[in-house]
This record gives sequence, C-alpha cells and structure tokens, in this order.
Amino acid sequence: MVVNRDKTPTAQETFAQMAQASGLRGRVLLTIGALILVRLGIFIPIPGIDRAAFSASIASNSALGFLDLFAGGGLKTLGIFALGILPFINASIILQLLTAAIPALEDLQKNEGEAGRRKISQITRYVAAGWAVIQSTLLTVGLLRPFAESWGPFFVVETVLALSAGSMFVMWIGELITERGIGNGASLLIFLNIVSSLPQSLGRTFDLAQTGDRTIVGGIVILLLVFLAMVVGIVFVQEGTRRIPIISARRQVGRRQYMERSSYLPLRLNQGGVMPIIFASTVLTLPALIANAFSNNIAVAQFANFFSPTSWFYNVLYLVMILFFSYFYASLVVQPEDMSKNLKKMGSSIPGIRPGKATTEYIERVLNRLTFLGAIFLGVVAIVPTVIETATKVPTFQGFGATSLLILVGVAIDTAKQVQTYVISQRYEGMVKQ
Repeated sequence: MVVNRDKTPTAQETFAQMAQASGLRGRVLLTIGALILVRLGIFIPIPGIDRAAFSASIASNSALGFLDLFAGGGLKTLGIFALGILPFINASIILQLLTAAIPALEDLQKNEGEAGRRKISQITRYVAAGWAVIQSTLLTVGLLRPFAESWGPFFVVETVLALSAGSMFVMWIGELITERGIGNGASLLIFLNIVSSLPQSLGRTFDLAQTGDRTIVGGIVILLLVFLAMVVGIVFVQEGTRRIPIISARRQVGRRQYMERSSYLPLRLNQGGVMPIIFASTVLTLPALIANAFSNNIAVAQFANFFSPTSWFYNVLYLVMILFFSYFYASLVVQPEDMSKNLKKMGSSIPGIRPGKATTEYIERVLNRLTFLGAIFLGVVAIVPTVIETATKVPTFQGFGATSLLILVGVAIDTAKQVQTYVISQRYEGMVKQ
C-alpha cells in the first residue's frame, strides 16, 4: 500500500495495520478481550441477596440509577464488579487534590520524573483500595440490608470483600489496557458501561414512538436533534485549539546561519477533555449514596432530594464542580511557567511579548480564558438535555444524559487519535526497513 507519510491515516490504512501489524493487532485484541472480561464479571452475582427486589428499588431512585449507569448495570444486577472503576476515579480525584496541597506529592510529580509518577500511582492504588472498602461497606450496610436473605456479620464481611476485590480487579484491568492496550483504560471502561445502556434507552424510545401520540413523537424528534447538535458541538470543542505564534531567533552553527523560523504553541480549548465532567459526576454521586444509606431518617431523605439529577440545586452545583475541575485539571496539564522557561532556553519568543515573567502571564491569561469557555460549554452540555427532557416530557435518555454523551464522544476521539498514532509509527518503521 502506497501512503504519504505527511497525511493522516485513512480508515483503509488503519484497518489494514490492525490486521497486519502484530504490535497494533495485539494491543487491539488485548483491549477487546479485557473489556469483554470486565463486562462478563458484572453478571457474576453476589450470593445471599434478593436481586429482583433490589433492582426494582434502584429503578425508582434517580441518584442510584445514575451511579448504576457508570457501573454498567453492575449495581442493579449486584455483580462482583458492581462498584466498577468508581473507587479508582475517586482515589485519583483525592490524589490530585492532595498533590496541589502537599509539597512532597507535588515534588514527586514535577521533579522525580517517571519514578515519582510510579510512586503516585502506587499511592493512588492504596487509596482506591481503602475507598473501595468504604463504598462497599456503605452499600452493604445502608442499601443491601433489607434485601439480604440472612443478615449478619458474615454476610457483611463476605459482601464487602467480594465488592472490594471486584473493584480492584477492574482497576488492574484498566491499568493493563492503558499500558499494553489502546486508549485510556479507565475511560474505556466507563465508555463500555455507558454503551451497554444504549439498547435499553433506544428500546424506550421505540416504545414511546409506538404510542402514536404526536406530542411524544415531536418531543422525541426535538430531543434527538438536540443530541445530534451536541455531538457536533462536542467534536468541535474537543478538537478546538488556540495557536499562539512563536518566532525562533536566528542561530549560527559553524559557518551556517539559520534564519528566523515561525511556529505556534497549541493550547486546547478543553484541556481536561472528559475528565472534569467525570470527576464532577462521581463526586456528586457520593452524597446521594451516603444519603440513601440512611434513607430512614426524614432529614437525610430531604437532603438526598437536593442531589437528585432533576433538582435545580444539583444542576447549579454540577456546573460549579465542572468549572472547578476544568481549572484544576488545566493547572495540572499545562504549566505556563515551565512553557516560558522552555521557550527562553530554545531562543524562541511570542511576538510582542517579552521573555520570562511577561510570557508566563500572557500564557496564563490565554489559558484562563480558554478554560472558562471550555468549562461553560461542558456545563451547558451537561444541563441542557435535562431541561429539554423536562420541557418535552420525554424521559427517553433519562440516566443517559449529556454527561454520558460527552464521555462517549470524548473517549472515542482520544482512542481514535491513539490508534492513528500507532498507525503512523508503523508507517515510519516500514519506511526505515525499506
């Protein structure tokens, strides 16, 4: 196959490389096999529980239904993977917050290189294990007690161990995919869980359309048009970048003089990708989970209503959390001071901006504006479908929502880019061999 090394790989070339290149083929097969294994584990039941009654109670609870979406239905079926990847995500949030607050962790991340990142990853695993035990204990004591066939200390210990071990296995699978497969393991696991709920949502849509009610059919059409428009908007925002022009100074190497070269510094509109919205969603499920564990208390039950995805308080808090995590994640991904130092070392500068502190302040201003625009877009995407569903009274995608749509599109784009990167590397390896 004749290809141009400067062009983006075509679909034909990508699939050909997947079939022919052993390295890429092995990564793809490992990823698919790992995702299938995790999906099968959801249906391995925890013994001693009336799952039919528990599933019915989950269906009537919007907060737990949202949590069940991220577990891929594992919470409803009470499989050993019911917690899924959520404890690991929560642990990652805690470690990232602590990294910004504790100088020792910040030093590990910034100055220790790969060894420091491995230490932080190991600490994250320990925190995830502890968090899995806490969440499984809350789930067992607070939610499963009315549905247990024989309640007692043995039942609690057995269920907590099963749920915690299942969560740790899912975390290991996610890391295995990240290291030896294609894409980010944690993101792909959430992607898989969300996709598994699509047939059910589409089935509800078909059932509603069969009623023949013009109002409902019109509402379904409006809702689908909104989702299509959001997909297009998500793609544009995920791919949007601000290119800051850079000029490199003249250099003389021996007798040869190199003229000024112009290039650009790309800053993404949405630096955090899908992570801010994943972090915000998982944080907001915690109060609902704790409140449901003590639902017998009237005050706690009223408190839980505030964290229902249909309440105004939830949506406002959701927007604030997305804004916070967007800025927080952008501060971790992009370091304006380091960029300024690197530009100065390379003899490059931004036109009209003095090197050093002025360059740092300029990059910070641009980054803050981009992050604000990206965060507002994420917030609008997360809230608008709920408003449309309320207006049209069509709960077709109830529980699915824009959060899930954003994650699906974002993860698909990131994974496709990584596949293209492997294809390009294989292309260059083939040229070198020739």
